[in-house]
Amino acid sequence: MGTQAAELFTEIDKLRAQLLNNVEVITDCQRVDEEISHREILTHIENIILGIVTSLSKGEAPVLTLPNRSSWANVSFDSAIGLQMSSGASVSVIRSDCPSSVTKFAQILKILSVIYRLVQRNSYATKRDIYYNNTQLFGSQTAVDSIVDDISCMLKVPRRSLHVLATSKGFIAGDLRYIEEDGTRIDCHSSSAAVAVSSNIGGIKNIVSSAKFVLIVEKDATFQRLLDDDFCTKLCPCIIITGKGMPDVNSRLMVRKLWDTLHIPIFALVDADPHGIEIMCIYKYGSVAMSFEAHSLTVPSVMWLGLLPSDLQRLRVPEDALIPLTKRDESKLGSLLKRPYLTSQPDWQKEMELMQQTRVKAEIQSLAAIAPDFLTSIYLPNKLRYGGWI
Repeated sequence: MGTQAAELFTEIDKLRAQLLNNVEVITDCQRVDEEISHREILTHIENIILGIVTSLSKGEAPVLTLPNRSSWANVSFDSAIGLQMSSGASVSVIRSDCPSSVTKFAQILKILSVIYRLVQRNSYATKRDIYYNNTQLFGSQTAVDSIVDDISCMLKVPRRSLHVLATSKGFIAGDLRYIEEDGTRIDCHSSSAAVAVSSNIGGIKNIVSSAKFVLIVEKDATFQRLLDDDFCTKLCPCIIITGKGMPDVNSRLMVRKLWDTLHIPIFALVDADPHGIEIMCIYKYGSVAMSFEAHSLTVPSVMWLGLLPSDLQRLRVPEDALIPLTKRDESKLGSLLKRPYLTSQPDWQKEMELMQQTRVKAEIQSLAAIAPDFLTSIYLPNKLRYGGWI
């Protein structure tokens, strides 16, 4: 605990020095609203550190309070927004004099120090940069990722405004062109392969597209199959995007950006299993952990295109392509059926109840058991035509 305490007080001293010598490096060419945003963030951090210094001057052990981001009791549901953190959310107290929390206290102060400098200088760093800044203190990349989100929630500031970026894992392709913040022109259609989702969605500008819809694809394997079959141009101009499983924040921000900019339908293509349904729900309604950023992360218009549990019977998918639900699947399905947003989606509820009854699941790839090109040549075109989307 001695080393941890030393780290803690070193960070307090650094931050206090920064506050005493606060010379904001904000260029004259920045917009006024950006400058105000910078000042607000710096003021938030200064107030936290001054509170810590005040506690120390009184001989009291400093504490930090963080909204609890893991409790369903702290979120409410709004059909127009999704899951959002309640104003009276319960908090976790991180004490500087408690062996079980002193490390996290020091980690939070260290990252606050990094964020303060980044915002002050109008520069950016990745979460990985922060981790390698002091690997001994943080212990793992996961710890940094979680604390950055904790700080974002505590300050009530979107993570991208903290000047901390995350490396994207998602990919995007189709009828889409835009310019990155650094001036790089991106053409998702002319590229021979998919384009990595930007790490700075807020900096994207001049979005141009003739796409008729956006298709969120759960898995990278299915995404690659759609690319190989030239799906984005054969049927009609469209955009496909994948978060390669559970989506990262950048993939979710990108889907939201496309929805806000293009005003076109957004569909989800996921496995007919509880995990796939949950991924779709995260794009549409958000997650408990990131409910404090619901306004910029959720896309309430997302529609479930497939693979539907009812499709398995209707299309007579071969039995050897179906997979029995595991105990974990059944538990996840039961949990999903209790989610507050299911009452506004009776059709989804019926599909999930059918899965409960049949006790089987299937991957999108199971459609290949009907015909190798069934997904791109028959299944998706028919779904889109039947719905009147093309």
